[in-house]
Amino acid sequence: MEVSLARVDYLQTVFKTLPGPKIARLELGGALNTPQEKIFVATGSEVRGFTKRGKQFLSFETNLTEDIKAMHISGADLFLCASYIYNHYCDCKDKHYYLSRDKINDVLCLPVDKVNCITPVLACQDRVLRVLQGSDLLYEVEVPGPPTVLALNNGDGGDSGEEIVYGTSDGKLGLVQITGSAPVPKWEIKNEKKRGGILCIDSFDILRDGVKELLVGRDDGVLEIYSFESADDPVLRYDYVLSESISSIQGGCVGKDGYDEVLACTYSGWLTGLTTELAYREGGSGEELKLSQDMQSKISSLRNEVEHLQVKVLGEREKYQQSSQSSSAVSSVPAFSVNDKFTLNDDDASYSLILEVQAAIDIVLVQSDVPVDLLDVDKNSAVVSFSNCDSDSNGNCLLATYRCQANTTRLELKIRSIEGRYGTLQAYVTPRIQPKTCQVYQYQIKPLSLHQRTHSIDHDRIGEGCFKSDNISTISILKDVLSKEATKRKINLNISFDINEESVRHTLKLIHPKLEYQQLLAKKVHLIDALRELQVQEGNVDFLVPEYRRILEEADQLLEEYKKQPAHLERLYGMITDLFIDKFKFRGTNVKSKVPLLLELLDGCEQERLIAFFEAAA
Repeated sequence: MEVSLARVDYLQTVFKTLPGPKIARLELGGALNTPQEKIFVATGSEVRGFTKRGKQFLSFETNLTEDIKAMHISGADLFLCASYIYNHYCDCKDKHYYLSRDKINDVLCLPVDKVNCITPVLACQDRVLRVLQGSDLLYEVEVPGPPTVLALNNGDGGDSGEEIVYGTSDGKLGLVQITGSAPVPKWEIKNEKKRGGILCIDSFDILRDGVKELLVGRDDGVLEIYSFESADDPVLRYDYVLSESISSIQGGCVGKDGYDEVLACTYSGWLTGLTTELAYREGGSGEELKLSQDMQSKISSLRNEVEHLQVKVLGEREKYQQSSQSSSAVSSVPAFSVNDKFTLNDDDASYSLILEVQAAIDIVLVQSDVPVDLLDVDKNSAVVSFSNCDSDSNGNCLLATYRCQANTTRLELKIRSIEGRYGTLQAYVTPRIQPKTCQVYQYQIKPLSLHQRTHSIDHDRIGEGCFKSDNISTISILKDVLSKEATKRKINLNISFDINEESVRHTLKLIHPKLEYQQLLAKKVHLIDALRELQVQEGNVDFLVPEYRRILEEADQLLEEYKKQPAHLERLYGMITDLFIDKFKFRGTNVKSKVPLLLELLDGCEQERLIAFFEAAA
């Protein structure tokens, strides 16, 4: 661990500890209502404390059997979380314990000096904030996505001390008031720009308007500043894009007195500061914009430092090459860590696979034993190539290789699965280090891979599961998977079902608008080349009907939309076909011979004829 003070042209090391285990969390603490100047770090199952000058005053070995993943400090109270276990210590003595139903991502406690009681809040992977009272669950707060980070609103919980800002892994941001009896949602910001998940949050008055802005860091390297122009929802004022995920963000005055900054630390350890100081100033009679003298000095110093490091790296590389040619040389496998995330995007029914390495990525090989589609990602500059697969002989349904450009440390892939087909997706990550080495990461594609967890459960039912869905195909997938797994484990399983015939009509009505839109989009795209050829031959398109002229005007937009989801129409056809087969499978009738007639009917896309076909097929 190293603590530094940044200046214009140098870094001054205040103190530095000896190398040791990986630091999982770092928090500031101290006595209540005093400056929080003590540094607490969690490594493994141990918590250590340092003064701001580097003197260690605490070494506390907890009784946790797992490594610490989340930590919060409030006066003499220490709140620690492993993957599923929460522990509360007071003066290093165990006070409370709680076992969570799902993985804990973060922990926070409402300010004791405002709410006059200890109220811990756990951010859990199952899209729930769990509010505790001692060792008991007080209540749960359902949020729109898996919460990854918690922060006190305005840094102190707001006027009441009960307001918490949360960020989710799918990029949503929200504020909820944690009262003593029930939660009160305040506002929620959706991720309309499809940016990355939120990893860190801070509050700081960077605009100097008397109101603290909200600083947000995302896993795709986007740094955002939200301001509160009114009492309503926050408004995005500024954003900045870094090349790596932002693991920590903080506002303060660091680089130069009188100029506030936003500091962001990235995954590989880069520290970036955005300052309110003008980088360019007016000068000269022609009012040319010139770099300030301080800035020129800083840039010159950084260039010299980079050149020195490049020379040093080349020298060490030559030494390695010479030593590797010796017969007595022993090559060791270099260690590297990968920050990976595999999450479901509920808005477009796809999965995002994010791989981030501290060194530059060379090649990523993606392999799957179930059919999946790889979708285009705008941020992805890697070159992808596909290999032919024979699922019958070797079990491979997908083999794709991504070759990354130089200095690429983060790769984002978008994957769409087929419900009912479940298996394993594997990613082989090879960075640009010598000697060449690779790490393999596995991700489970589940039977109902495009479904999300619901929290409306009847707890009175014991010993049986009741599954309800608008779509018969969902029930069919569940029935097949449960029967297969029960047979594998030699478990006697009784399954009964009650099919509402109106559910088929209802599901078709839900799918039909999407089907109609995608068919119209495909027809427009197929007309673009012909219409453009007419435009070139005739010189103008005034003779065309307005509909065709509008297609030419929106050609680029239509092609871009069609490119992003090339197999969307085929998937809708597949959903309707599965619905048709599953409806009659529950009756014990095989209607696969009538599928070609159904596909012909789908080309016409008439809703009532489609419903009539489903009802008359028996």
